[in-house]
Amino acid sequence: MKPRPVYLNLLQIRQPLPAIVSVLHRVSGVILFLLLPLLLWLLAKSLASEASFNALKQPFTHPVLRFFIWVTLSALIYHLVAGIRHLLMDMGVGESLKGGRAGAYLVLVISIVLIIFAGICLW
Repeated sequence: MKPRPVYLNLLQIRQPLPAIVSVLHRVSGVILFLLLPLLLWLLAKSLASEASFNALKQPFTHPVLRFFIWVTLSALIYHLVAGIRHLLMDMGVGESLKGGRAGAYLVLVISIVLIIFAGICLW
């Protein structure tokens, strides 16, 4: 008789820091991918004429839309910093267990600092 499958609670598993950074990198990529059509539409609208640029600029003074811009910038910043880490790992930098942990920690610290700075500049 086969043993029954064990219920695996994924929320109780403690993931290592490099795994968390990797998952967040994928999540930020999905967010950017989903926002890309909207961002391209906004870019095309802003480049159509000076009047359409000014008309588009006015709603972005609203706090909800500023928050949307901040979330988009946060995803972009994190994805960029984590992507640079992956490029460095492809070149052989930080491939060891200790280097992977240090790189993951640096990605989080640098991303958080840049995201806070973007928020300060935006508000």
